[in-house]
Amino acid sequence: MNASRRKGLWFRLRKILLCVLGLYVAIPFLIKLCPGIQAKLIFLNFVRVPYFIDLKKPQDQGLNHTCNYYLQPEEDVTIGVWHTVPAVWWKDAQGKDQMWYEDALATSHPIILYLHGNAGTRGGDHRVELYKVLSSLGYHVVTFDYRGWGDSVGTPSERGMTYDALHVFDWIKARSGDNPVYIWGHSLGTGVATNLVRRLCERETPPDALILESPFTNIREEAKSHPFSVIYRYFPGFDWFFLDPITSSGIKFANDENVKHISCSLLILHAEDDPVVPFQLGRKLYNIAAPSRSFRDFKVQFIPFHSDLGYRHKYIYKSPELPRILREFLGKSEPGRQH
Repeated sequence: MNASRRKGLWFRLRKILLCVLGLYVAIPFLIKLCPGIQAKLIFLNFVRVPYFIDLKKPQDQGLNHTCNYYLQPEEDVTIGVWHTVPAVWWKDAQGKDQMWYEDALATSHPIILYLHGNAGTRGGDHRVELYKVLSSLGYHVVTFDYRGWGDSVGTPSERGMTYDALHVFDWIKARSGDNPVYIWGHSLGTGVATNLVRRLCERETPPDALILESPFTNIREEAKSHPFSVIYRYFPGFDWFFLDPITSSGIKFANDENVKHISCSLLILHAEDDPVVPFQLGRKLYNIAAPSRSFRDFKVQFIPFHSDLGYRHKYIYKSPELPRILREFLGKSEPGRQH
């Protein structure tokens, strides 16, 4: 290679490196000046995976005993809801309308309200697989897309997501009679779940139990621990550039604060090899909740899943132990149990 070619190659390489460095430095300032970018990165509601599915047709995802509804929590807000009945009713459910499904909530099967995490929709692959597992265990599963996700109409916000969850919970309770209603939150959905359950406990209508899968302590600690933050974690002013815009956008998802005000049984499930929400954040949340006075009459349990199992962030539904864990925990979720 002659000197002029080497010089040209070095010039191009230096130009690329300078562009990458410039972008690296520019991104923190862009996020600081436009906090809405950080909010979008937390919600990821614009990521619709899997693509090309019709949310009006849950049967396309193998959910042949599921009905699609639309509810209206507020004016100008419409949310898409899926209701999967227990698998034992698979044949009875064929061809039935929404009224049949609503009436089914009052029969003697417990109900799980599932609050999903960020990105994707209620039709996400791992979510659908969990609905199937829970349905096979005899639960109704009611899930929905928050405003701004999937085919739900509205603008995402922590307040709005929590209000949507409250609306669906009240809708279930108006139809479920004395059947137990459990709240299950996953990942970012754990933040919605503790917001919801804290509010329910404050108004003295708690759910029968709360299940948190892959939870964090609060959104600032989660953002700091997220793999996306690795390249900026030691950037000067990391908190000021990246975490303060989250707070200024009104996003807290303060699970660690909420659990101090929750009075119902709590089950935490977390995989040790979770690359998205570090295992230690789930353990830390349990260590905050377990001694809390609000849980003194209720069961609080932490179930770790060994890293060798490979369940990572969203595959705990694969655990053959899950049916036993739920049966033992939910069978003992009434008041008066000890830790």
